[in-house]
Amino acid sequence: MLCNIEESNMTKNNRSPAGWDAVANWYHGWVGEKGSDHHRKLAIPAILDLLQLKQNEALLDIGCGSGVLAAYTHEHQVVYTGIDVSERLVKIARQQHTGTFIVGDARRLKQQASIAPQSFDACAFLLSIQDMNPLEDALHSAAYALKPGGRIAILMTHPCFRIPHLSGWGYDEGRKLQFRRIDRYLTPQRVPMKAYDGNRSGNTVSFHRPLSAYINALGSNGFAVDALREITTYKQPRDKATRRAEQEIPLFLGLHARKVNE
Repeated sequence: MLCNIEESNMTKNNRSPAGWDAVANWYHGWVGEKGSDHHRKLAIPAILDLLQLKQNEALLDIGCGSGVLAAYTHEHQVVYTGIDVSERLVKIARQQHTGTFIVGDARRLKQQASIAPQSFDACAFLLSIQDMNPLEDALHSAAYALKPGGRIAILMTHPCFRIPHLSGWGYDEGRKLQFRRIDRYLTPQRVPMKAYDGNRSGNTVSFHRPLSAYINALGSNGFAVDALREITTYKQPRDKATRRAEQEIPLFLGLHARKVNE
């Protein structure tokens, strides 16, 4: 479900970044065929609610990873295409799901012969857009692929409250209050993530941006945002302080926009 792209990682012969290839087996082991608990109980329902797919529509899943979303689109009888920069994740997707899966750069969909301009009714970024940089290029590519009036659905960790290495939970003993601590927000951050597999051979990168960066980038690429969802966890903690905090502080954000400009 992730597509880690950074300009400095792309070599002159267009080799894809090694980050997600190196952790592909770990990622697949965590996600599985139908997704992790967070996918099944939160992310998948949220993005399907945003997409409102209709029969025979063409959907492009950008940063498809191992193809988890594909498993949930067939009941809607849509024509599914997934694209991801990781050859290993795409191989896994092809082995376990039906649909079309392409190895490619989300920022350069015009270079994909199998992706025609204005050929998709909807595009989805399911927990992938924060692993893509530059943001403008990824959204410009999505606009290229969408039909006039086509729509885009984005589900991501909330950029206001969930910033890798720069946010976390705190507890005020005097007030018996759990709170969310934000160390930095407005400054964009390139955040190296931990090595995931047992051999610690793979590292990925996440890109933090303020919410305004997403809204402005959508607007500059011809999209009009018509829905925003702030989503809390599906978990139900027993203690009152944690339960109240997790009910009030969203850690995921959903955006829906329509292509209004050619």
